[in-house]
Amino acid sequence: MGSPWKPLLLLSIISGLSDFAKAVGGRQVSYAAVLRMKGDSSSSLLSSRSRHAYSRGLVTPDWPTSFSSQHPSPLNLLSYQEEYRSQESEEFGPTFSQEPDDSIFALDSEEKKVMMSCEARGNPTPAYSWFINGTKLDVEADYRYSLMDGNLIITNASETADYGRYQCMAENSYGMILSRDALLQFAYLRAFSGRTRGAVSVREGQGVVLMCSPPPHSPEIIYSWVFNEFPSFVAEDSRRFISQVTGNLYVSKVQPSDVGSYICLVKNTVTNAKVLSPPTPLTLRTDGVMGEYEPKIEVHFSPSVLAANGVTVRLECFALGNPVPTITWRKMNGNIPKKARLRKSQAVLEIPNVQLEDSGTYECKAENPRGGTAFKGHLQVYTLPQWSSRINDTQLDSGEQLQWECRATGRPRPSYRWLRNGQHLVLSECHMVSGELIIHKVQQDDSGMYQCVAENKYGAIYSSAELKILASAPVFNPNPIRLIATLGKDVSLECKPKASPKPRVTWRRGDRRIQPNRRIMLLRNNTLRLVNASRSDEGNYVCRAENQFGSAEMTATLVVLPEAMRVDLSPSRVEVTVGESVVLSCKASHDPSLDVSFQWLLNQQPLDFQQEGGHFEYIQTSSTVDLMIRSILLKHAGKYGCRAQTSADTVFAEAELLVRGPPGPPGVVIVEEITDTTATLSWSAGLDNHSPISTYHLQARSPFSLGWQTVRTDPDPVTGVMESAMAVELNPWVEYEFRVVASNAIGTGDPSVPSRGVRTKEAVPSVAPANVSGGNGRRHELVISWEPVSEEFQNGEGFGYIVAFRANGTRGWKEKMVTSADSTTYKYRDETFPPLTPFEVKVGVYNNKGDGPFSGVVTVYSAEGEPREAPSEVKTSSTSSSEIKITWRPPNPGPGRPAGYEVSYWREGEQEESGKKKKTIGNETSMMLTGLGGNSVYLITVRGFNSIGQGPASIPSAAKTRKDPPVQPPANLMWIQEGNNVSLNWDPVKSQPNESDVIGYKVRLKLSWFLACALGVKGQVRTLEHTVTKQDQVFPLYSLLIQACRQLLSLKNWPPCLYFSIVTLFSYHAQT
Repeated sequence: MGSPWKPLLLLSIISGLSDFAKAVGGRQVSYAAVLRMKGDSSSSLLSSRSRHAYSRGLVTPDWPTSFSSQHPSPLNLLSYQEEYRSQESEEFGPTFSQEPDDSIFALDSEEKKVMMSCEARGNPTPAYSWFINGTKLDVEADYRYSLMDGNLIITNASETADYGRYQCMAENSYGMILSRDALLQFAYLRAFSGRTRGAVSVREGQGVVLMCSPPPHSPEIIYSWVFNEFPSFVAEDSRRFISQVTGNLYVSKVQPSDVGSYICLVKNTVTNAKVLSPPTPLTLRTDGVMGEYEPKIEVHFSPSVLAANGVTVRLECFALGNPVPTITWRKMNGNIPKKARLRKSQAVLEIPNVQLEDSGTYECKAENPRGGTAFKGHLQVYTLPQWSSRINDTQLDSGEQLQWECRATGRPRPSYRWLRNGQHLVLSECHMVSGELIIHKVQQDDSGMYQCVAENKYGAIYSSAELKILASAPVFNPNPIRLIATLGKDVSLECKPKASPKPRVTWRRGDRRIQPNRRIMLLRNNTLRLVNASRSDEGNYVCRAENQFGSAEMTATLVVLPEAMRVDLSPSRVEVTVGESVVLSCKASHDPSLDVSFQWLLNQQPLDFQQEGGHFEYIQTSSTVDLMIRSILLKHAGKYGCRAQTSADTVFAEAELLVRGPPGPPGVVIVEEITDTTATLSWSAGLDNHSPISTYHLQARSPFSLGWQTVRTDPDPVTGVMESAMAVELNPWVEYEFRVVASNAIGTGDPSVPSRGVRTKEAVPSVAPANVSGGNGRRHELVISWEPVSEEFQNGEGFGYIVAFRANGTRGWKEKMVTSADSTTYKYRDETFPPLTPFEVKVGVYNNKGDGPFSGVVTVYSAEGEPREAPSEVKTSSTSSSEIKITWRPPNPGPGRPAGYEVSYWREGEQEESGKKKKTIGNETSMMLTGLGGNSVYLITVRGFNSIGQGPASIPSAAKTRKDPPVQPPANLMWIQEGNNVSLNWDPVKSQPNESDVIGYKVRLKLSWFLACALGVKGQVRTLEHTVTKQDQVFPLYSLLIQACRQLLSLKNWPPCLYFSIVTLFSYHAQT
């Protein structure tokens, strides 16, 4: 755990390392121990603990923050090292740095191990044990359990054996503590039952519920429904609703278009596994249409809803009815939170980040022209306990009183209990009232680790602290000491023995006990204070401390010098602009026999040169130190102090630095008034940073903007003297946050804190849908599509679309309402539509405030029919014993254009249904059939198809594949060499009746790998072929060999390759 090195300390140490090594002699010293520093401070030694400070006890000495005129001596470095070692060796009880968290483990995970994390600090190093549901785990007895440091690892975890609440215990010789408990759950999703689901038959206009009946699962799952085939999902609207509580699909009013097969799809939220249910057919009864009836609420939230503070609450409400019911919501005795959203055509009320004030009774109401019905339920928000006051480590003397108090908030109100070393405290040992613990007279055996537990029925939290009981005789360190005072100044002689219990202290000078008077005072902290020191006060002073465990004395030698130190800091006041630099000079006049050290402060706080990013640098001589401040920022303004210190005196001087810069952030932004397109804002001016504010800019942010955007204002511009303005040209029914930015002559400052979110008022929609188009669909359908209007431009609740269309040449528009704001298509069916009938189409918008504009008129064609004509001029030809090529001419252009073609083929004498089918890719007009039987007659038809269906088939065409090639290879192969000539002879092949006739032979000559290497040929071995006519049974190889040599070696001349007959390999087959 390394920390950044401190440059000043490093320079000082490097300059004295050799002396330091000599000073420590033969002792083994770790330079790293000297250099280790805190990660969050440049002025303190690294502490090995990170926990609450003891309420009593020793204070860890700080690393000096002043700058001495002398380098630290090697002995000083050694003392620092010893001090650090003593801190490292400090012993303390365990404290958790990491506690187990709730965990969900996927049972189908490839990693078969679960790890519950636990880590604690302590000295001695803590040991760990684990509990499940309050029972200690025997890690040694069960091979599935193992510990890695404090972490518990479970191998081959199972839900039956390992589900539960886990706690980690950490202990060392000072006590033991329990962690918070953590729930281990297991994620899985079983398959649906394979049992066939019966059909659901209803009348048109009747409501229906299709049951999902999900399989066993853990934890939550997400439900959706597939219509007919994947991935065609059921779209939810005011008529159809999928409950994420039950998983069922609810259709308030069934239409003929709903007839089909429905499949429930569930998805595990942790593993993302998905499973599909068996299909549920939905059919229409033939005994009439369902008449109108009043709504009946089929889906509603629980009468009592419990929700944790900060989560998102979803309340569902959906009704069956004819006509389709409308759902409305209200909160009894109050208003629905402004942050709430209505989803899924108002069937879901969603409250994000629910708070205690959102609790109350909510009502959903379903209405249609036939009547209405309502349901009420109460939302109760609870909070887990949270600490408002914890307990801290405490050190007490034996016999003193311990009083600890812990406090927590929560709903329900938490109760408290106390643990010592992991065990419940009993009343006979102490006094416990609510969150208070009192032990009147502590004893040594009361030492240990204590925990306050605050809990309600939703959770528990733990606060831990260590109690140490002290008992020791007085000890002085350092002893003796030497003090230097200045003539006429006050001087204090401290007496701070380490002792427990608190000792009695007396002072003497020589043999006489010191009696306080007007010039000599004995303070309550046992410090001896001399007023207006004189040379007669020089000498030895002895402090004696005593308690029941022993006594000790400390001697202080006082020396009084005749002259006081003075310090001068210049300039005393300076004004600069952001980005500039300045130098402050501090000079001390002092007794030359004393060393002086300097310390710089800003607003009474020591300057941290390491954390200021290079803005500060100091240059020091024996009596002067200059502070350079580079690239000044606004935060560098203030009062700079220079403190000069010797062993006799400390003197302080101050200078003021004023920094001009961009304005600070304006004050709280308040939305005074809101309309549909404007917001009146007010704010208070921030700091001008010594340069007057010239202008303000108003900025807004909404869920639809890319961060903060500057908005137009009235007036424009907004001058620096104004503290109110109007933001204009906002979008209606959009939630905005506002902030204000100020500018001056130097630049633009930081923005104000954002205002609370406010929503502009509703207005009639002003944006029409874009990209209106359509086409395709089923026969006799007109499909109209558009790009949905963003929620940003819907301008209010109850947003929907008005789809208007008319056949070309007609006058009246037919209008249909689409109530879902997310809809992108509308389908209109009329059996009288001819295919590809042109329609004029436009799509408008509306909301609760009224109708908005329509899009421009476009022409959309109704769905085309299936192809009406069969392809013509179908031609076939056999290319081999297993292949037939087919070509055809497409049908004449017109309605029912093919999107592709389907070729059907079957053997003569068989039924067409037993044959095979093959489709083209696009509008190709040829196809190669492969994998056919040899010497066989096939019947072949071609038909067109498109999205509507298939057209008529062509008249079957017959084609016969060729016979199979001869099976018998050439026999009696002979290699004949005569001088420079080489010939190859073989017996002719006679084909069988079911085989093709022999028309020739193919001779292949291959250069062997061995010869290629011998000739220096690189690359792959080459093969040459030559075709021989049927009449030839002798083939001269010489020319082919020469050709091989020339190709392989790229030579113009080559001697006869007679030795090729030894090493050349060849293959042959009869050619058909």
